[in-house]
Amino acid sequence: MRSEPPSGGIELPGGGSPLAGAAEPADATDPALGTVRPGQPTPGAARRVGPGADEGFAAWTGTGRQQRHELWMRRAVEVAVTGPEPPAEPGGAADDVPVGAVVYAPDGTELAIGRNERELTGDPTAHAEVLALRRAAERLGRWRLDDCTLVVTLEPCTMCAGALVLARIGTVVFGAWEPKTGAAGSLWDVLRDRRLNHRPEVYGGVLEVENAAILRAFFR
Repeated sequence: MRSEPPSGGIELPGGGSPLAGAAEPADATDPALGTVRPGQPTPGAARRVGPGADEGFAAWTGTGRQQRHELWMRRAVEVAVTGPEPPAEPGGAADDVPVGAVVYAPDGTELAIGRNERELTGDPTAHAEVLALRRAAERLGRWRLDDCTLVVTLEPCTMCAGALVLARIGTVVFGAWEPKTGAAGSLWDVLRDRRLNHRPEVYGGVLEVENAAILRAFFR
């Protein structure tokens, strides 16, 4: 049986963001983030506000930051929609919410992918982000994923946001917002909470319309 849909907030009337006009992030205790809007990218270091997502910063690929994030997000979308073949019996991969995640090394090498597998494996922690983190750590032979980037098609929940912080991931890029359970600027802002010992750089809403459409189609 399919899980409850993410929320009505996934619906994007007119293609707009579900957080348009929303309140400030939960991490209002940090004066440095007092002017940061939900979804505005911010580096993990305190007292610094990051660049706008539309600024094209040159990187090792010669591609701007926004273009690189969109390219990587399209790979995450591919992972989300091309999961395992639907099983013959109910309660398998076909019932898992189509969320995909990819971990990239600092040089842009793809390290690992993950797709929701809660129904497939019966594991309540088998979210796309957690699986991708586990596989990336196994490939690197270490749990610290410093300077790596995780790209995921849906805003991380509190469990996944906590795992990302504990993995010391450098950057998080996500697609559709999840106002019902999102922990990267919607319901909570775990990734930018100054009380934690690590804060990754966060970019939200990358190809959000495309990602939201995939989720809407699944829950129809």
